[in-house]
Parts: sequence; structure tokens; C-alpha cells
Amino acid sequence: MGKSLYEKVFERHTVRRMESGQYQLFMGLQLLHEVTSPQAFSMLRERGWKVKYPERNFATVDHIIPTHTQVRPLADEMAEEMLQAMEANTTEFGITYLSPESGRQGVVHIIGPEEGLTQPGMTICCGDSHTSTHGAFGALAFGIGTSQVRDVLATQTLAMGKLKVRRIEVNGKLPPGVYAKDVILAIINKLGVNGGVGFAYEYAGEVFDGFSMEERMTVCNMSIEGGARCGYVNPDQKTYDYLKGRRYAPKADAWDRAVAYWDSMRSDPDTVYDDVVVMRGEDIEPMVTWGITPAQSVAVNQAIPTAESVSENDRPLIEEAYAYMSLEGGQPIKGVKIDVAFIGSCTNGRMSDFEEVVRMIQGQDRKVAPSVRAIIVPGSMTVRMEMIRRGYDKIFRDYGFDFREAGCSMCLAMNPDKLVGREVCASSSNRNFKGRQGSPTGRTLLMSPVMVAAAALAGEVVDAREFFAIPAGV
Repeated sequence: MGKSLYEKVFERHTVRRMESGQYQLFMGLQLLHEVTSPQAFSMLRERGWKVKYPERNFATVDHIIPTHTQVRPLADEMAEEMLQAMEANTTEFGITYLSPESGRQGVVHIIGPEEGLTQPGMTICCGDSHTSTHGAFGALAFGIGTSQVRDVLATQTLAMGKLKVRRIEVNGKLPPGVYAKDVILAIINKLGVNGGVGFAYEYAGEVFDGFSMEERMTVCNMSIEGGARCGYVNPDQKTYDYLKGRRYAPKADAWDRAVAYWDSMRSDPDTVYDDVVVMRGEDIEPMVTWGITPAQSVAVNQAIPTAESVSENDRPLIEEAYAYMSLEGGQPIKGVKIDVAFIGSCTNGRMSDFEEVVRMIQGQDRKVAPSVRAIIVPGSMTVRMEMIRRGYDKIFRDYGFDFREAGCSMCLAMNPDKLVGREVCASSSNRNFKGRQGSPTGRTLLMSPVMVAAAALAGEVVDAREFFAIPAGV
């Protein structure tokens, strides 16, 4: 019987099975950021421990860093202290720090692939939920807590149970105007936010074969929102082409050996999965979340579900969502007014995301609606510099968007980019939980970057396919 990539990589990195039944798993790479690492480093000092493999740990700052200016000292004293702590900790323990001054700073899940740190067949961890992003390269990537960050710093290992594997195939072809963000929202809508508990998700099928690496990253990024511990795509030639020549990718003869290893980690054709889900790309439409979990979503031309249309067990949550969002069952999602538009985050802050938005807005005879504040936040300094080189900063500003520095920004409420009061935000980020974007009463509608751009210009939720006149079949 064949083995899945998950089984192969897990076995390859198992140090031992412990008395608890868990496995001690070696981590090939740990990525650090300023929010979950300070306490971990403090715990090392208290115990007199060193970092076991400094060369396998890389750090940046993203969550708390402001995007309107990064001039030091930061206006927020706590944010400045956290940056200073990162500088001191990485210097003391000999860890590479991709700082703003280096020109390589960015959202941790964007710079890992950019630098070539993320590679197939690896085990990767980070003190951040959306570490699953790195699975797009055929890696097993896990979000962990602060005490586990400490454990990996000290031992480069984690204690973990073994997961089941669900293969999710999306076959056929996506219609024009439907993107990777729509695919993962449709998957979560179908399987639920708890559907992946106890599973690793293996994404496969014709749609994933056709996806770029950045599109694969978008889907893997939100695996955790479906309850899965990690999600991955088997590596292929696109993976290798993306990695070749990057700073930390193997060079010369080591490259050929690496590719041979990466190929060997692919799931075998005769793998038997614990579960298989098959979807058709043609059935997926632009998706919009209307509620307070990523599973509470509808296609843009659909109505919000009524309480009567869901099971009795789900009714309390749907009623809670109606009340919080000030929406009603049976109400069309199209036409919901927005106050804020945010394009960025580790889900959709990559070059291809902005490239597609520019392609859509150019030639439009309207700008961002007067009632909307819209921000464009590159996911890394590298992305930002490339956008400026292409003139995208000017294009976005001409259309009324605020072009920012690199960071997590309005994905979460740890920096100055926040909702105010009951504002409604069309967001390309990954979570629509209560208070997620800074205001305890603020409301979030998740959608693709192109859908966010259309909403920004229209001042309300619209079907981007109609708004931008996207031709069928293009």
C-alpha cells in the first residue's frame, strides 16, 4: 500500500514515539515573529538553555508593525518594545532576523517562501495559526503556541499526535472571476469549521494542478479555518521552478539531489486515504462570508441562509451571527454596504493578488467610493518594492486606495489599522471572528481581492464578474 506525503514526511522526521503515545517530531524550520517569541526566549533564559540549532530559526516582525510608517521609534510604545525585544533576542541567540532595516521584512508566511526557506518534504512550525500556508510547497507546517516555540528553540522538536489524511480534489476548471480564495471558502462552507479536526488536508485535482504557487498558498493558508491541523499540495515542477535561485534554496549539485528527494515525498498513486472529498471547479462562484465564522458564507448571488434551512444544532450560531452582523436570513449578500476595504494579509498579500486587482481596476471610470476607506498592504517589503517598480503604487493611489508599508495590518487588531465602531469591512484576510479587526462591534466580510476591489469602488458588495465585465471563458 502506498503512502501519502503526510505519512512519508512524518515518518522521516520522527525521533521517537513517547510513552504518551505522541511522537517527538524534528522541525526542519521554525519561523518566529514578535508576538509569540518574547516569552519563549525569556523561558530559555530562566532555565539557562541555548537555542539548539540557531540556523534553523528565522525571525521577522509583522503583527504589530504599523503600515502607515515604520519610522523608529514606533509611536506605540508596546510595539517599539516588542521590536527591541526581537532585535535583542535574535542577536543574543544567533538567529537570523529579517528586519525592516534589512529590506526583507514582511508577513512571516510570505517571506518564508520568498527567501526559499520553505521547501518540500520539510517540517515547519511557527507561533501563528496560519503556518499551514507553507504546505503549498509539500511541507508539513504547523501553527504552535508560545511554550512550543520555546520547546523548538531548545530542542528543535515538537510532541505531536499522528493525523488522518483527507484528500480534497477539485477537478475541472474554475469559471472566470473565481479565484483561489473562493475555492477555500467553498471547501470550508462544505466541510465546516470543525470538519478537518484530526486531519491533514491534501489538496489535489485539476484545479490545484493548474494553480500557481501563490494560489496554492492562499488555499493552504486557510486550512486551519476548516479545522485541519495542516494542509498541503504535492510538490511538482511549478514548486521547483518557484524555488530555484532563491536565497536559501539548494544550489549547484545540491539542487538535483534536493529535487530527487522532493519527488520521493509525493503521495504514492496507490495511497489509501482516510477520506476523499471531490468537488467541481465549475460549481464554485465568488464567495462572501456573511457571518462570524469562515464557514458562514454564500456565493455572491445567493441569499443569506435562513435559520430554518440549517440543523437545530446550528441555529444558535446562525442566530448569533444575524444579531452581530445586523443581517437577516433570506437577505441577498449583494448590496450590503461597506465602510472599509482591505487587500493584504498572509492569505492575499502577494504580488499576483495585487497584479490581478490592478488588471481589473485599470480603465474603470470610478474610484473608491467616497464613503469607503480602502487600504492596500503588501505582504512583504519585496512585494512592495516590486509593486512600486511596476507603478502599482501610483495606480492604486489614483483610484483612491491608500498604499501602505508591509505588515499584517487589518487582518488582526495588533497594530493601528483597526475598524471603528460598527464599520463593515470587505477583507481579503482569513478570519471574520467577532472583534477580529479591532473593534468589538466591527463586522468583517471575507472575499477575494478582486471582490474587495469591486466592493471598494461600488461602496457595497457586488459581483465582481459583472462590475468589471469579466468575459465568460477568459
